[in-house]
Formats: sequence, C-alpha cells, structure tokens
Amino acid sequence: MTAPVASTGDVRIAAIDIGSNSVRQIIADVSPAGGIRVVDEMKAMPRLGDGLESTGALSTTAIDSAVAAVQRMVTLARQLAAARIEIVATSAVRDASNSREFTARLTAATGQPVRVLSGEEEALLCFRSALAHFELGAGRTVVMDIGGGSLELVLAKDGLIERVASLPFGAVRLTEKFLTPAVRPRRVRALREHVREGLRKAVPVKDWRGAQVIGSGGTFTNLAGIVLARQHVTVRSAHGTRVTRAELEHVLEWLQRMEAPERQQVPGLNPARADIIVAGLAVAAEVLARFDPRDLLTSAFGIREGILLEAARVTPRVADPGVARDRSVREFAERCHFEAPHARQVQALSLQLFDALEARLGLTAADRRLLSDAALLHDVGYHINYEKHHKHSFHLISHADLLGMTPAEQIMIAHIARYHRGAPPKAKHAGFGQLDRATRERIVKLSALLRFADGMDRGHVSAVGGMAVKWTTDAVRVTVHEAEGATNVRLECWGASRKRRLLEEVLGRPIIVLLPDGTPISADDEGDGE
Repeated sequence: MTAPVASTGDVRIAAIDIGSNSVRQIIADVSPAGGIRVVDEMKAMPRLGDGLESTGALSTTAIDSAVAAVQRMVTLARQLAAARIEIVATSAVRDASNSREFTARLTAATGQPVRVLSGEEEALLCFRSALAHFELGAGRTVVMDIGGGSLELVLAKDGLIERVASLPFGAVRLTEKFLTPAVRPRRVRALREHVREGLRKAVPVKDWRGAQVIGSGGTFTNLAGIVLARQHVTVRSAHGTRVTRAELEHVLEWLQRMEAPERQQVPGLNPARADIIVAGLAVAAEVLARFDPRDLLTSAFGIREGILLEAARVTPRVADPGVARDRSVREFAERCHFEAPHARQVQALSLQLFDALEARLGLTAADRRLLSDAALLHDVGYHINYEKHHKHSFHLISHADLLGMTPAEQIMIAHIARYHRGAPPKAKHAGFGQLDRATRERIVKLSALLRFADGMDRGHVSAVGGMAVKWTTDAVRVTVHEAEGATNVRLECWGASRKRRLLEEVLGRPIIVLLPDGTPISADDEGDGE
C-alpha cells in the first residue's frame, strides 16, 4: 500500500479509542493550526462492556475480538506511515477487574503502549475536540459524551472549563442494567429516574440553565441521523445538526415502543446500535432536562480527534460566534484555489442587493449569512473543471467539512452556489426537489440574488463600486456605479441584465439595469444562461 503524503508541517497520527461498545481508529494529518485531514478510518464492535455490570470483568470473547481489531488498526497505521500511534481505553477497561491483563496482552500483540484514561481525561479530550469544531468563546456550554460505559460532562464558560464530571451512565452499562432482556417503557422510566438522581447529586444547575449543549458520540450522531431522515434531509455528515428537546423526546418515545428487530430498520439509525440507542437517548434526555437548553448541537467528533490534537500538541483556539464559520469557509475556498477578488466582489454585491431587497423578499439575517457564504464559494467548482463548474461547486460544498453551521445550512449553501448559473432551480432536480417547500423558496430567492450579482462582475475586474436599487410601481431600477479607477461598467450592466430573469420572477416585476448616467442596458436577446 502506498501512503498518501502529508503536507509540509503536518504530522500523521493514528488515534485508537477502545470504548465499551466499539474500537475506532482515525488516521489523519494534523496541521500546526489544528486542521485535521483524515487519511483513513477503521471500526470494530467487540462490545467490551457486555456483561461488565454483572461480572466486573471483560469477557474472553470480547478481549479476543478487541485485540484482533487493534492489531489490524496498528498494522494499517504503520502501512500508512503514521509518525505516532496513540491507543487509549475508556470506561469498560478502566472499570474491569482484569484491565491490566487486557492492556498487557494488547501491548504484547501490537508493540504499542495503551493508556487507560480516567473519566476526567476522557471528558477533557472531548472538550478539546469540541473547542476545535464549535464556537465556544461566548457564553456557557455543556459538552457531553455518552460512551458505552460512562457519561462525561464538561461545563465551560467563555471557552474556559469550570467543572468536569464522569458518571457511570453509559449506553451499554445502562442497557444491561435496566433494559435487558427487552426494552419496555416502564424500564426506561426507571432508567431515567436513576440518571436524574445521579445528575442532581453530581451537577449543579445554578447559572447553567439554558446553556448551549453539545453532544458527542454515537448516540448523538444516530439521533441526528434519525431526525434528518424523518425530515427527508440527506447529508454527508450529521455534524452540527440541531435537535430540539421535543424532537429528542419524540424519537425516544417512538423507539422505546419498538421491538429490537423494528429498531434495526429505522432510517438514520445504525442497526448495530439499535439495542443500546434507547439507553443513550434516555441519558441525553435527562441531561437536557437538567440544563434546559434551547436545543442540542450534535458533534461528529470526539475522543479520537481530541487525541490527534493532543498528540500534535495543538491547542484549539477559542472562537467567538461566527469566527469559526468564517475561518472554515475561507480556508475551504483557499484549498479549492478560488479566485478571491471575484468571489469577494460577488459577495459584496450580493449583500448590497440583499440589504436593498430583504424586506420585499421576506428574508432574514440567517438568509444573509447563507448568501454571504454561497457567494464566496460559488465558483469553487473551477477546482474540478470549468465545464459545469456550478454543479461541481455543489458537490464540493455539500461534502466539505465546514464548521459553525448545521448540515441543513450547508446543503442550502451548496444549492445556492449551484444555481448561480445554468438552469434555474426545479423540483425535478436531484436533491433540490426532496427539500421542503419553505427551504426551496429560500434557495430560489437567494440564488436569484447571487445570479444577478455574479453577472455584475462579468469581467472579473471588480469594476462596480456599488448600486442604487429603487422600487417603483412597475419595475425595479438598479443603477450601477463605477468603482474607483474604473472607467466603464457597460459589460457589468449587460451581465447583470442577462442574469436578471430569476430575480424578476421572485420579485414579480421587471428589472431595469442602468449605467451611472441613467442609460438602460438590456440583454433581452441573450437569455439567462451563463
């Protein structure tokens, strides 16, 4: 196997997390700034936590399976030329009476040391990962990670940790204790009462009501997957999905009344997690009841990413609201080698147009943010090919790792960028037609603004300094002004006129584009194509 080459300054690290439910590996190149580029991943589910609650020890079958899985992972890491291999074990190994025998056997089999994390260390790694992927610089945040054996909680204010708690409320452990041999509503109620009492004793509520809550681990990515599937939203990653407390309770109520085979068929739920998902969601529901947040923010990143950053000696920057998103969008655009002057010019013109027509179109500040990001990224498809670059832009954006936004927002940005040229949005288009009507309407309005603004920089020379938009009884008159140093904006006016059709449709009246001296410029014979 030929290993992909890491960029200069990056360090390739393999992180292996031995949990109560699964063993997961991530191999990634970590940049000095904390950027993580995944090279490969591997997963196994030896279920080390099975039987631990009753016997106090790891079973021979689970140990054999776990050792074989870690051996494969270490072999892969070495073949991919990882500079460092970090192996950690969490709750099940931490609590087992035969923990030392297990870790000694692992070390003998792989030649690598195994670090058994304390509950606090586990929580801090999760927080380090959250700090790298969310904006925690302002206000109070609760980061929770539900593993197979334990629940980790970190309470932070303005990005600084104030309290850490590790509680024995893992999904495997509680399933074995309360929901075996079968899930029943009365048993779920008993489980929740047990967790509620433990949280009451361990975690203060004063000053933390309404704090932002971030959920890390398989319980939350599967919850997000179920919620998105119910909304008919298809995304590459559930990272950043917001789930309300009501949605969580509805999903929990729905799943707990199913038999195990039925849960395995639930869209968005990994069948291998069907037997422990109810316990995990019950714990999550009690944490939300304790802190009463507006909603739950899903993280697709956890201990393994925290290990990568720790091993690379990277301390994530505390980001204020909006900063991480801006940085993430900009860095993605730069990786795609975007034409920065044109992108920023189109972004500026789009926002000018938005501000002038926002009320007429019934748009909000959230829509302005979507348009801003889509404008900056609309041409990243050039990175693949000029032909159909708008479709390439959609593909790249929808599959990018962008921070500070929900999967639904990311998909909207991808669609807005996709429709900056070519055919206007149509329900028959793959992906677009599956969205709900309100979302489709927002995309149409924002892509109409982006089209018009893109046309206004037809020559890619930033000749337009601004525009004046006047709403009249029978038309919208857009007077274009030259930028400092520009001598002619006729091409730009023509370009805007050529791409005005969709905006005319959403506004319900014609658009007249005028030169600075008031002369109208029309491209009626050119259509609304490129």
